[in-house]
Amino acid sequence: MGFLGNSSGFSDMLKKLLLLPLLLSFLLTFSLSEVIFEERFEDGWQSRWVKSDWKKSEGKAGSFKHTAGKWAGDPDDKGIQTSTDARHFAISAKIPEFSNKNRTLVLQYSIKFEQEIECGGGYIKLLSGFVNQKKFGGDTPYSVMFGPDLCGTQTKKLHVIVSYQGQNYPIKKDLQCETDKLAHFYTFILRPDASYSVLIDNRERESGSMYSDWDILPPRKIKDTKAKKPADWDDREYIEDPNDVKPEGYDSIPAEIPDPKAKEPDNWDEEEDGLWKPPKIPNPAYKGPWRRKKIKNPNYKGKWKNQWIDNPEFEDDPDLYVLKPIKYVGIEVWQVKAGAIYDNILICDDPEYAKQVVEEVFAHRESEKEAFEEAEKVRKAREEEEAQRAREEGERRRRERGHDRRYRDRERYRDRYRRHHRRDYLDDYHILNENIFHMEEWNKNLDKSGIRMNSDDHAQTRAFLRFAPPQSSPSSLKYFLDVNLFYAFNFLSTFSHEPPLHSAPRSVKGILKSPITTPNSLNLGLSRGPNSLTVAFESADGAWFHRP
Repeated sequence: MGFLGNSSGFSDMLKKLLLLPLLLSFLLTFSLSEVIFEERFEDGWQSRWVKSDWKKSEGKAGSFKHTAGKWAGDPDDKGIQTSTDARHFAISAKIPEFSNKNRTLVLQYSIKFEQEIECGGGYIKLLSGFVNQKKFGGDTPYSVMFGPDLCGTQTKKLHVIVSYQGQNYPIKKDLQCETDKLAHFYTFILRPDASYSVLIDNRERESGSMYSDWDILPPRKIKDTKAKKPADWDDREYIEDPNDVKPEGYDSIPAEIPDPKAKEPDNWDEEEDGLWKPPKIPNPAYKGPWRRKKIKNPNYKGKWKNQWIDNPEFEDDPDLYVLKPIKYVGIEVWQVKAGAIYDNILICDDPEYAKQVVEEVFAHRESEKEAFEEAEKVRKAREEEEAQRAREEGERRRRERGHDRRYRDRERYRDRYRRHHRRDYLDDYHILNENIFHMEEWNKNLDKSGIRMNSDDHAQTRAFLRFAPPQSSPSSLKYFLDVNLFYAFNFLSTFSHEPPLHSAPRSVKGILKSPITTPNSLNLGLSRGPNSLTVAFESADGAWFHRP
């Protein structure tokens, strides 16, 4: 009676006994899982990592700094950050030798691109065999390369490259990485059945098999290119109904009939207009040429396709997934703009443990986002302040040199610089931008002194030019002057209200007919008014040639 009376206690004990095998199984699995290497970059990390001298002799080797970054969920959780732009970065750590034969390989790490990376890598490598860590670089063989690679707005690739018999094979699928400025975890899992998974922040992005997603081995199956469709293969899904019969009188149905609603006009005269006939309209009873109805083909076998057959060139390798024993983990990247932070590097055989690491770090995820948003506010405010200072400085410089853009408009420009009292034509000239002529020859040869112009009270528009003519033959110089002075005079016409020229002025042509040598520099004085057109040249020796 006592035993039966304590039936509830017995039931609880029985449940615990039933759960015991499951608990033992879990503990056994956990005890068998192994963490090969885990790096959180805490104190003492430098004793485990060796910085390579690769590219150092060329002055292209970058360095790493120990930091949590500008924004972090946990300021004490530090990683190593690439520093110095346009550099190669290479660093590695030796790990206990690990073989993934009959074991799952898990490679995981976090990376945060604090900078606008522009172009550069953020991947990680697993190395086999002996490696001289001081010479570790881009040409060092590796067994796995995994992680993001960005360049511009187009390339956002997530690399998964494995080595097989000394050759590197990239995954065939187009995997995309994250591009924001927060930390992200990248996880690669390779199993003994040659299946794999790629996770970002504990979410599976891709999965499959090494047999199908890498071009390592020839495919197991191929299409039989020699096969032909059998003669009795019926691939017609629908056929005409052989039992369908054309209705009697179907062909006698006219396509058009007289409009029954039409009426003879009141002014219709049969003697003059002939017999009135109603207009034709489409016959609603007309169905077009008769065709048999379509029915399902009882002999339909589907669309014929080439059959898949065993590939005679395929030779299975049950150890396809097995890498050479891993001995090192390394970071080797090139970045145009540095600032990537590596952290939480993990190599193990237990995907569940890797998942726990992500959850542990992401417990501070919201704090990281808040810190990032605050940093963005500060950055935008600073950029706006710098832009405002630049605008003010530019405005100040424009005022100092009298080059206010507000007076580039032709009418306002003319009114501003037209003087009502006599002034020396070299006084108070305005410096014009050489691009205003839109002439390639002019732009190439125009001196930095540019063009200066002024208007006097006699409504004459004058300009002073200085440029370097082409150093070739006198004929080249004449052509140069002819072309450029033609455009110069037409430019002056804008301010003197004179009609534009359609060819070089006679005074210019008269000069060009004269014997002339090619000087190193040439000064020109131009003047155009209602009844005058003057050119003055000054060669290197200071002599002037005037032509009214």
